[in-house]
Amino acid sequence: MSRAETAADADIRSRYRDGGLLGSLIPGVRPAVLVVDLQYGFTEAQYGPGFDLDEVVVATRDLVATARGHSVPVYFTTIAFPVDGDGIARTWLRKMPAMTGLRAGDRSADIDHRLGMRPGDPLVVKHTASAFAHTDLAARLAAAGIDTVLIAGATTSGCVRATVVDACAADLPAFVVRDCVGDREDGPHRAALLDIEAKYGEVISLDAAYMITEGLS
Repeated sequence: MSRAETAADADIRSRYRDGGLLGSLIPGVRPAVLVVDLQYGFTEAQYGPGFDLDEVVVATRDLVATARGHSVPVYFTTIAFPVDGDGIARTWLRKMPAMTGLRAGDRSADIDHRLGMRPGDPLVVKHTASAFAHTDLAARLAAAGIDTVLIAGATTSGCVRATVVDACAADLPAFVVRDCVGDREDGPHRAALLDIEAKYGEVISLDAAYMITEGLS
């Protein structure tokens, strides 16, 4: 997946900026890393929703390790539907039947071991695209005094974007780490990153994310 900005992207950014979009967010003093849905159901192609996320997993693993080294908390999310029904996800599963196998207790709902999740790390189980919708994530972050989230995960155009939109609605600055997010196709990935940066959050490099975890931003 190409990470370079195309000429078309640059033209859109220029028009957006002229139109009053693409403002800037400043990270706070109490960041957290939020790893969205890097569960086996997405990181292994044997599962319906899965695809190649190896580069994203490796980059996110490094971000998680750096965050831990600077006492920055790490939160994980997973999609795990009830075993005995679809709960609130009926409409979503009609649109994405590939996800029907992501059930509580199934390996597909487990966080990929390469990320180094530890016992006791906060885990948010969700049934919608956003990590905030119908979960207690906002309350957990507020209780911990978190004022900035660094977002990694999948997919860029789906759960990552939805999470950033809801973070913005919760008045919580979100910084999407470009190397740590991925999608099934390059087009939706690029479009989502551009849309996020234009309206809802910031899109930053992995090095910039390291600086935020180190308090150097």
